[in-house]
Amino acid sequence: MVRSVGDRIVRRTLREIKRNLACVVRAAPRREERIGLPFGAMPYNPALLQDGETVALDLRPHWWYFWRHILTGVPLFFVLIVVLNASAHWVRQWLGLLVGVLALAWAVWLAARYAKWRTTSFVVTSRRVIFRHGVVSKRGVEIPLERVNNINFHQSLLDRVIGAGDLDIESAGRDGMSHFDFVRHPDGVQHEIYAQMEVRTMPAAAPAPVAPAAGIPEQIEQLARLRDLGHITEAEYQAKKSELLDRL
Repeated sequence: MVRSVGDRIVRRTLREIKRNLACVVRAAPRREERIGLPFGAMPYNPALLQDGETVALDLRPHWWYFWRHILTGVPLFFVLIVVLNASAHWVRQWLGLLVGVLALAWAVWLAARYAKWRTTSFVVTSRRVIFRHGVVSKRGVEIPLERVNNINFHQSLLDRVIGAGDLDIESAGRDGMSHFDFVRHPDGVQHEIYAQMEVRTMPAAAPAPVAPAAGIPEQIEQLARLRDLGHITEAEYQAKKSELLDRL
């Protein structure tokens, strides 16, 4: 009886692990995309944008956000395989039950982390930097671009290989420094924020100067040239000349 219960728990847990590992794979960016919304993530709600505001970047945390789950889940998965195929009765009976419970707890832990990943967003718009997270209770940080003073990023050797890192945004205000971890390609995000700041602070193009209208004497001279060239008659010249002189 215990053996059958242990086998069922192990097999059920294997299915849960495969399902949750698939979630982690979907969280990883596709090869052809560098910075953008990863597969399986919800885009930022357009209703939360201001009039005339556009989205430049809409990011979710890097797949390395699940590093603890990956480092614990891979060996746990192989242990489950070994226990499931063990020939010793006591291994399948007792260790199978114990490892199955541990693996089920790991699967629940991963599912909770994945739900948090889906509800975490880092958005750069033409006016703000927006960070929102939370499954049940929501929290958010908004930094207007005109208040951003400095942007720093940090990447270890491993971060550079996988394309992840930390981002620090220093702004004028009560909070001062805002730290964001597991940012996908933080160097590119830094460049995009600076680009949006430059566009926002760029002065509007000055209107082209309007050439001053010719004075009445100049207009009379132009009429005389047109008369001499034969484009207008003498009568037309005199009539237009009289009209211009009446304006003086």
